[in-house]
Amino acid sequence: MYRAPLTDLRFVLEELLGAASLAQLPAHRDFSADLASSVLEEAARFAEQVLAPINRLGDRAGARFEEGQVHMPPEFREAYRQFVEAGWPQMTASVEYGGQGQPLVLATATEEIWFAANVAFMLCPLLGRGAIESLERNAAAPLCERLLPKMVTGHWTGTMNLTEPQAGSDLGAIRTRAIPEADHYRLTGQKIFITYGDHDMAQNIVHMVLARIDGAPAGVRGISMFAVPKRLVDEHGALGADNDLHCVSIEHKLGIHASPTCVMSYGDHGGAIGHLIGEANHGLEYMFVMMNSARLSVGVQGIGLSELAFQQARDWATSRIQGHAIGAPGPAPAVAAGVPASTPIIAHPDVRRMLLTIKSTVEAMRALALYAALQLDQARAEPDATRAAAALMRGELLIPIVKGWCTEQAIDLASLSIQIHGGMGFIEETGAAQTLRDARILSIYEGTTGIQANDLLGRKLQRDHGATLAALVQELLEQFGELRSADATLRAIRNAATDALTLLRDATEALLSQLAAAPAQAYAVSVPYLQLCGRVLGGALLARSAAIAATRLETQGRAAGTPSSATPSSAAATPSTADAGFYRAKLQTARFYVEQLLPQALGLLRIVRSGGASVADADPRLI
Repeated sequence: MYRAPLTDLRFVLEELLGAASLAQLPAHRDFSADLASSVLEEAARFAEQVLAPINRLGDRAGARFEEGQVHMPPEFREAYRQFVEAGWPQMTASVEYGGQGQPLVLATATEEIWFAANVAFMLCPLLGRGAIESLERNAAAPLCERLLPKMVTGHWTGTMNLTEPQAGSDLGAIRTRAIPEADHYRLTGQKIFITYGDHDMAQNIVHMVLARIDGAPAGVRGISMFAVPKRLVDEHGALGADNDLHCVSIEHKLGIHASPTCVMSYGDHGGAIGHLIGEANHGLEYMFVMMNSARLSVGVQGIGLSELAFQQARDWATSRIQGHAIGAPGPAPAVAAGVPASTPIIAHPDVRRMLLTIKSTVEAMRALALYAALQLDQARAEPDATRAAAALMRGELLIPIVKGWCTEQAIDLASLSIQIHGGMGFIEETGAAQTLRDARILSIYEGTTGIQANDLLGRKLQRDHGATLAALVQELLEQFGELRSADATLRAIRNAATDALTLLRDATEALLSQLAAAPAQAYAVSVPYLQLCGRVLGGALLARSAAIAATRLETQGRAAGTPSSATPSSAAATPSTADAGFYRAKLQTARFYVEQLLPQALGLLRIVRSGGASVADADPRLI
């Protein structure tokens, strides 16, 4: 059964990131470490007692499509009722519309817990949060006042409607039409792959639909965004008749079976009534508000499912008895035939290697995602325009890395969890197979890894010629340059992180040169470059975590009368939040990461520097 990693989440928020400093900003003056800890504890209780117990049930039962309606498992409807009654949908929404205005970094931490417990369930409120944010930032006040109060409370949910049968990632090819009529528009068209496009958990569903107003420019310049409710809403926010839209079918999928993926039809009987959001022909710009929010959350889904995979594998490895540990008393492995097994498989070196691979990568991903969310919080709440702009640039730079790297890692780590289970991992009863099936979609929806990598190169690196990433790398290098310690392990961790950051800086410079001279070659290595960014930046944050852990152990050692030699001067000066075992595990995890995983950066650097031509020059007819 899943157990929320509260100690590590608190460590990242309080000690690694110092998120309580948000209280210095007027928008978050009520935020504190104690508040965050209380919220995380309640989120963990909801995850462990409500969401996790119905995760496998949802996988087996799935969403049902009958007589034109989508029906959720009764247990999901009850869980959603409790979710709404507890006020969870209100966490980050504006106070103006009934929200709590909490920081995104806290919401990101709670989402990880919930995604791990039941990712299929959480896809519904995830999309609702993105729709709320898009309306808050882009829609006119009357439309916000009509829709947002019930969406913020969660009594109404939201969706994102982009994809069409002939237009996948190429949104410039969409054909859904919008015809003006009085104070609204009539929409006709079909959308596919619409997550929670229909369900029976909420009173209404507000669809964010991309469509083209008749006469609009061709391509992405002519796309507008509309709010199209399942049930019509009058100017006072009261529900009326059904709108002219319906679910045609739901998809039969590899995983996330309890999340209905719908084919939606608009305007079969004259046109679905929709309300223009913002200005005409700016729909893609507005949708990116929702999409960026979703991309960060999908990256966090990867972290949550990876944490679940780790817990499943660790629990199995500590209880599964098989063989004899190498070097332990008793028969040697080579002559142990016929001798009863006496060792949990976690004692075998390769099993420990696989577990440490999952654990260390999860901790690196968690730190990177929460760091990105904190940057976005600072961008939105910082009164100083220059600092706000810098934080926004850094947060936006990290979003495709978090989304692409964390989701690709989730697939690999969930597969590694099955390997630890052995043959039982291939059997559905252990639950490990569901975790892998659920994780497989993450690197595809909300933009494939290739799209994330293209965004990283084409929009994030090129807009400032790599200055934002260079500033982040330099900041991390300076922090490690200030680190002094007599502890050999900590010095090795610091040196490995410093070397990897230097490799990333070199790779970025090489890639920027390629973008100018041979763009096709640069884009041919965009995914390896994204993976390099995730691997190195995550490793740097793990190294910082190790420095903090060493300081905590030294402080605890002094208090117990047994001082430690590890005295890094740059570690945070906040109070300890965990026991010595937790901090020793931090050092162990960081050491493993820099010795076994971070060296992969060198191979990725070589690919970025010289691997693009073999792709760009390849003849498609010979593939």
